Amino acid sequence: MDAVIRRRGAYVCRSCTQTLQRRLRRAYSSTAAQQPDIYDVVCVGGGPAGLSLLTALRANPVTAHLRIALVEAQDLAKTRSWKLPPNKFSNRCSSLTPSSVQFLEEIGAWKHLERDRVQAYQEMQVWDGVTGARIEFDWAPGTASAAGTTIAYMNENLNLTSGLLKRIEELGGVSVFDKAKVESIAYAEETDELDLREWPVVRLSGGKQLAARLLVGADGANSPVRSFAGIEARGWDYNRHGVVATLEMEGEGWGGRETKIAYQRFLPTGPVAMLPLPGNYSTLVWSTTPSNASLLKSLSAEDFVAMVNAAFRLSPADLEYMHTQDSGQADEYSWRLEHTPFDHRAVPQTVVGVQEGTVASFPLKMRHADTYIAERVALIGDAAHTIHPLAGQGLNQGQGDVQSLAKTIQYAVSHGQDIGVTMSLEPYVSERYAANHVLLGVCDKLHKLYSVGSGPLVPLRSIGLSAVNALGPLKTFLMNQAAGNGIKVF
Repeated sequence: MDAVIRRRGAYVCRSCTQTLQRRLRRAYSSTAAQQPDIYDVVCVGGGPAGLSLLTALRANPVTAHLRIALVEAQDLAKTRSWKLPPNKFSNRCSSLTPSSVQFLEEIGAWKHLERDRVQAYQEMQVWDGVTGARIEFDWAPGTASAAGTTIAYMNENLNLTSGLLKRIEELGGVSVFDKAKVESIAYAEETDELDLREWPVVRLSGGKQLAARLLVGADGANSPVRSFAGIEARGWDYNRHGVVATLEMEGEGWGGRETKIAYQRFLPTGPVAMLPLPGNYSTLVWSTTPSNASLLKSLSAEDFVAMVNAAFRLSPADLEYMHTQDSGQADEYSWRLEHTPFDHRAVPQTVVGVQEGTVASFPLKMRHADTYIAERVALIGDAAHTIHPLAGQGLNQGQGDVQSLAKTIQYAVSHGQDIGVTMSLEPYVSERYAANHVLLGVCDKLHKLYSVGSGPLVPLRSIGLSAVNALGPLKTFLMNQAAGNGIKVF
């Protein structure tokens, strides 16, 4: 059986990788630089999605024998050894749903994260910045998820990638090519002994070549793997930027309460969210216009803090005026706050500082690939879809992709199928495409709905928000969907 190889690379039994490696090397013996190494899975991209997939494959006894390679342009040694003082936090954080955390626990990665830098929160306060209509997301008695009352866990992206790298090192068996730029991806050439013209070959800077039975694109929104596969990604730019920062809260932070709360206010220019980090720190994600984002990044720390506090307390008209000032927002905020009534219990604690060097911004866009698979190619994470951050689901979508693709590969291996052909990959795209498409559409419509600052739509959306808040079963259903409950792992 090991000696049987069908032409065109349509099927190779799972124990033939080493035989293929020897044959291909002989065929390319005239030019050493042209000898590709053969792998079952080559993943381009060392972010959370790519690292989670490789960890899942190595952690599963069914797929642990596969020959796997990781290609990453950055220096992973820096990520692996990432460390910050307890009072410093990265400005790129994500909400991990209980479902995502359960998956990380199952593949043995969760224990490698710096757990004292992870903050669970049990409630979300979301409200309309124009009308004040509000919805409170918290688990009613008897309706909590399998993870308990936790809605999500705030975590620095670098904490996750560092933990995943440590777990991969613990498992072993992954060939890592970091600080390696992908110069080209092309199909292998036919030789007298072996025809691999349907196998992608990744050429790295320095001449190294990797032939892949399955090439996985976890290489971001501008994915070279997606381009190689000829898969289009469609969508649009929002003409909005996401401003991020690490904030210091007043006193003990978050009231010193055991229950931690995340806050999000929908403004006509975009939602502003403040999410809890350990201690008296929080992370900010403020979606706003490019000009507003540019102004926020130019302000002094004192004026920036004033603008953040104003975003959760003052009217949209007051905020619009404060965005026209080049400086002096702190004094303007103090004066306007004296004349603005608000419920202190309904807004986050006062921000008193911003961590130096953490104020940054990035453009917001929505993209969705036409499909996630091609012959010997699969896309995961941002390479397959890019979502508005208002629901905090981008990273969790990628983790859902990983769970599904790992399960699909496991099934193919256990049933003697070629893991790279489209027939074997169909279950992955069938399971994930529609689910991701729905979530992309919901977030897109929410952004457009709350970007309206006046007109008949404003009172209608407030009625809808209040109705959802009053309907316990509907609210519980929405929370279960947001928490990722019901997603099955292997």
